[in-house]
Amino acid sequence: MKADLNIGIAGCGIGGLALGALLAAKGDRVQIFDQFKAPSPVGSGLVVQPVGLEVLRALGVGETVLAKGAKITHMNGVETGNGKVALNVSYGARFGLAIHRASLFDALLKKAVENGCEIIPSTTIATQEGRNFTTHIGTQLGPFDLLVDASGAGSKLSPLQSTPLKYGALWATVDWPSASPLPQYRLSQVYGGATRMAGVLPIGSMPGESTPKAAVFWSLRVADYEAWLAAPLAQWQQAATAFWPEFLPFISQITSHEILTMARYKHGTLRRKTHGRMAYIGDAAHCASPQLGQGANMALLDAYALGTALGQHPVENALKAYDCARRHHVFSYQMMSRLLTPLYQSDSAVLPWLRNHILAPFSPVWPFSKVLTKVGAGDVMRPVRGLAWPPR
Repeated sequence: MKADLNIGIAGCGIGGLALGALLAAKGDRVQIFDQFKAPSPVGSGLVVQPVGLEVLRALGVGETVLAKGAKITHMNGVETGNGKVALNVSYGARFGLAIHRASLFDALLKKAVENGCEIIPSTTIATQEGRNFTTHIGTQLGPFDLLVDASGAGSKLSPLQSTPLKYGALWATVDWPSASPLPQYRLSQVYGGATRMAGVLPIGSMPGESTPKAAVFWSLRVADYEAWLAAPLAQWQQAATAFWPEFLPFISQITSHEILTMARYKHGTLRRKTHGRMAYIGDAAHCASPQLGQGANMALLDAYALGTALGQHPVENALKAYDCARRHHVFSYQMMSRLLTPLYQSDSAVLPWLRNHILAPFSPVWPFSKVLTKVGAGDVMRPVRGLAWPPR
């Protein structure tokens, strides 16, 4: 029988909490370190795809998140003005779960603590050496049987070399307007070529609340953010409403620039997601634009693969099994993200024309529709290799 392990996790996000809950349930001693003063999420809405939901069900929080999120059955995008379809993807018999990060975080945090994880706040992990973490003030933590970097795209521990993308997006969470004609079962987007994009995502309700919420986003060049901040907010709201009239009841709730958060994106992938006794998961191992909606999925799948491998093998063999299990799935989605992102966010005039006149018309037609459904669902190829799937 595998001996219980002493595990240190840097980063109390979606991946860190999912892994901690999984390992603590198996009897391992898990400590999760984060720089926050009290556990709290960062970000707005996200979509947990069907493969991610499989992991959440295996963790025992499936029903909890389903009660808080919104079931998404379609992703739709049109060109501003003429309404020409630029994106038309259905989940078929399945669905994605759009949810505020706070609601997903709350469910995973409660499960991790219930299972026995120790959450240690106000602790910034600066370096790792051997089996120890060192904090920014020089305190050494450990030794651990396994160290995990789940601290995101800004990790100080990961050797990941990523490329910043030219475009990011402004995000905010608002109430879902009762008079909005937009359906609450789909992601709705409007494009102006590839240089402008607006979107509305229904995300269910916040922890402790029942009011339906929406995540709104507006594509923006990173280099233009300071100018956007300096301009009157009403100027942007007028331009965005002219671009997409149905956007008005959502963005009229935004009363200051500070309500909108600027998200910056990167592309990058570690060749190996392990080194010595360290494993990298989530954005610390691979980061991409959100166009395929796979960020939270990837973190949950990494956590499942690593936790499952540790339940079956000694640490050294488990790390090899984890790296192998996730290699092909991560590579395929990173490549698709690199290829597809410029169709929706770039300065190109040619790529959005190809999107609208070739990709979009074929998207509802079999077999392209089936492939796109599986791409969105997260299982265009097996999410983990060499390990049980779906989770039992």
